[in-house]
Amino acid sequence: MPHIHELIDFTNTCMILHPTEPKVLLVNHKLLNTWLPVGGHIELNEDPDQALLREIQEECGLDVEILSCRHAGEYEDTKMLLLPETLDIHRFSETHRHINFGYHARARSAEPQLAPTEHHEIKWFSREELQDSQLNIKPAVRMYALEFLGKYVTVS
Repeated sequence: MPHIHELIDFTNTCMILHPTEPKVLLVNHKLLNTWLPVGGHIELNEDPDQALLREIQEECGLDVEILSCRHAGEYEDTKMLLLPETLDIHRFSETHRHINFGYHARARSAEPQLAPTEHHEIKWFSREELQDSQLNIKPAVRMYALEFLGKYVTVS
């Protein structure tokens, strides 16, 4: 999706845990040529929850259990949204930034589908693989992925 605003857009990402192994799903983004979590722009007609579910389907096609929480309660005029696990602003280009809401989920199957128009590759990464300095993973993405695995995977 093209940028909505000239200077800053809202985006979301989702760290997705493998259903049976201690691994996180990342995609090799064609435009940026780096490994990233599943995610993308929040469109003008969407709230962050809607964008999250749409991006998961578009980018990997997995059925997931959302692990991020939301406030309890139902109100006539208020929808309670998922609470981001992470929140940051990062540079997309020299003139454009993204405010990103980061969420957590667990896949119900281990067979993601590549979105060939957006990604070179899609892969499950172990903690050891994430630490490979030869991989083009931005430091913040590596940190988020390692923290994510630490939160949901018990080391035996």
